[in-house]
Amino acid sequence: MDQPIRMKNNGQISVVLNTQKRKTFNTVFPDPEVVPKVLPQEHAALREIEEELSALVGMEEMKKMIKEIYAWIYVNKKREEAGLKAGKQALHMMFKGNPGTGKTTVARLIGKLFQRMNVLSKGHLIEAERADLVGEYIGHTAQKTRDLIKKALGGILFIDEAYSLGRGGEKDFGKEAIDTMVKHMEDKQHEFILILAGYSKEMNQFLTLNPGLHSRFPLVIDFPDYTVEQLMEIAQRMLKEKEYSLSHEGEKKLREHLIWKKVDISAISFSNGRYVRNVIEKSIRAQAMRLLMQNQYDRHELVTIRSNDLVFEDE
Repeated sequence: MDQPIRMKNNGQISVVLNTQKRKTFNTVFPDPEVVPKVLPQEHAALREIEEELSALVGMEEMKKMIKEIYAWIYVNKKREEAGLKAGKQALHMMFKGNPGTGKTTVARLIGKLFQRMNVLSKGHLIEAERADLVGEYIGHTAQKTRDLIKKALGGILFIDEAYSLGRGGEKDFGKEAIDTMVKHMEDKQHEFILILAGYSKEMNQFLTLNPGLHSRFPLVIDFPDYTVEQLMEIAQRMLKEKEYSLSHEGEKKLREHLIWKKVDISAISFSNGRYVRNVIEKSIRAQAMRLLMQNQYDRHELVTIRSNDLVFEDE
């Protein structure tokens, strides 16, 4: 069994979702045949999350990682019942990756799972960005950050583009927000989970801004970009859910565009799944206008998105 989790010297776990070669733990895993294929009723929480995860394209290593966190928490409870040591571990996380790679979706699912396992009392997700944390004068930032953490107690505080907190230099109030977060991550480490997200390179630099940051994130997870085939699968699923389908030429045109988009060196703002969703939504509106002008409303035309209906953001 491939291990998506890699332990570093400082106790931090790094999860690389698209790694081809991985180091494995010296752990003996049971033979696949002896692992029950149907989970007992007591694992209903995991089954429900697995069903929701199955609707996500790709992210196979992420799905394995969530199961492993579930197993670790569950077995820890069994150890506690048996009178064995079962120390609590902080579950703060860092998500690295480009926009549209599923980071927010995964954060919501983790909140649901932890709530059902009584790790979190509420399991809700509070989404925030720099403007929600940074104030306009000395002391204002710390208060805004504390208020936001208070709202997140019992759930998850998800901060996207977290690296923006450290872009203003020494005199910027963003550093005050970071320092306040670090303190509360320690003081209330079992009362909420903090997930910081952003581009990989920028997040690595962000970790250097406070000496206590790096050690407080036991889970660091890399979200790879989707492949062209995965993006096509996302498009097909979106269309099927809305009761549409691509014509043969439409499918060919979309695939060719995505191939070009993936290799175009100027496409630094490509947002993966989000980009595909926007294309589909705009194309559905374009199809509606075409049918209105042609006055054609038979069933086949109503469900078919043709190549000339496709609308791309750079056109």
